[in-house]
Amino acid sequence: MTEAAAIDAIPPQATKRGLLRRSGLPLWSLLFPLLGLLAVAVSLAKMGVVGTIVAAIVLMGSVLSAVHHAEVVAHRVGEPFGTLVLAVAVTVIEVSLIVSLMLSDAGDASSLARDTVFAAIMIILNFIVGLCLLAGGLKHGEQRFTLRGVSAALCVLAAMVVLSLVLPNYVSSAPGPTYAPSQLVFVAIVSLILYLTFVLVQTVRHRDYFLPDEKAPKDAHAEPPSNATTWTAFAVLLVALVGVVLLAKALSATVESAILGAGLPLAIVGVVIAALVLAPESLAAYRAARRNRLQTSLNLALGSALATIGLTIPAVAIVSLILDLPLALGIGPKGITLLILSLFTITLTLGTGRTTILGGAVHLVIFAAYLFTTVVP
Repeated sequence: MTEAAAIDAIPPQATKRGLLRRSGLPLWSLLFPLLGLLAVAVSLAKMGVVGTIVAAIVLMGSVLSAVHHAEVVAHRVGEPFGTLVLAVAVTVIEVSLIVSLMLSDAGDASSLARDTVFAAIMIILNFIVGLCLLAGGLKHGEQRFTLRGVSAALCVLAAMVVLSLVLPNYVSSAPGPTYAPSQLVFVAIVSLILYLTFVLVQTVRHRDYFLPDEKAPKDAHAEPPSNATTWTAFAVLLVALVGVVLLAKALSATVESAILGAGLPLAIVGVVIAALVLAPESLAAYRAARRNRLQTSLNLALGSALATIGLTIPAVAIVSLILDLPLALGIGPKGITLLILSLFTITLTLGTGRTTILGGAVHLVIFAAYLFTTVVP
C-alpha cells in the first residue's frame, strides 16, 4: 500500500484526533472560542434565562481558553516577553469585562474598576496565598522561598495599591473618591512604570531573586511548543479575546440587573470578575505549592497582583478619559482597614523566608471576612 493510500485509509475521526495530539492543544481550549463567536452571532444572551446561563458558561470557558493559549505563546516566546504576553492577554479580558459593565445602564458602575481591582488584590493576598500556604504546609510542614524577590514584589505592590485605591480619597482637585484627569493620567503612568520596572528586575536584572531556594525541589520545565502550535495558539487566542469582549458586552446589563435585583451590592460583580480572571493562576499556584515549589506559587500570585494594578488601572483610565466615563477609585474605610490588615499580615507571614499552615489559616480568615462584609456590608 502506498503512503497516500495508507493516509486515505485512516478514518477521518482518527485523523482529527491525530492532528489535535500533534498540536499539543486540548480540545476544550479550541472549542470554547468558536462557541463564543457562535453565541454572539445568534444573540444567545438574549434567549431568556437558559440562553443567558449558557452564554455565561461559554464566556467562562472562553476566558480560561484565552489564558491557556496565552500561556502557550508565553512559554514559546520566553522571558521577559512571555510574562508580558500573558499579562496583556489577562488585562484585555479584565478590562473588557469592566468596561462592558461600565457602559451598561443597569446601575451605577463608576466604581466597578475599583471593586474589581480591590477584589483581585484581596483574592491574591489572602485566598490564593492562604490556600497555597495551607496546602503546602499540610503536606510538607515548613516551606521555604527566596525572601528578596517576595520583598521586592510586596514593596512595589504596596506603593501601587496606595496610589491607586487609597490616595483618591484624600485629593481635593475632584469631588469624592476620584482623581482629576491630570491626576488620573499621572497615577496611570507611574503604575505602568512601576510594573515594567518590576518585570525588568524579575526577568533580567535580578532574576536570581525569584528563583527557588537551592534546597527546594527543582522545577521541571516542559519543552517549548513548536512554531505550528504557537501560531495556532496565538490565532485561537485572538478569537477567544474577541469572543470574550463581545459576550461580556452582551451579558453586562443582565448580570448587573440580576445582582441588583437580588438585593446584593454591585461590588459582588467585581468579585466575580476578579475570581474568573484569576482562576487559572490560582490553580497553577495551588498545584505548585502542593509540589513543594512555594517560590513558584508566590511568583504567580504576586505577579498577578502587580499586573492587575500596573496594567488594568492604566487601561481603564485611558478608556475612562476617552469615553468620558466616571471612574471612582478610592475605597472606603472598611476597604482601607482590610487592605492595611492584608498588607501588614502578609509582610509578617512572608518576612522570614519560611512558612507554615498558621499563615495560611490567618489569610483565609481575612479573605472570609472580606467576602462576608462584601455580601453583608
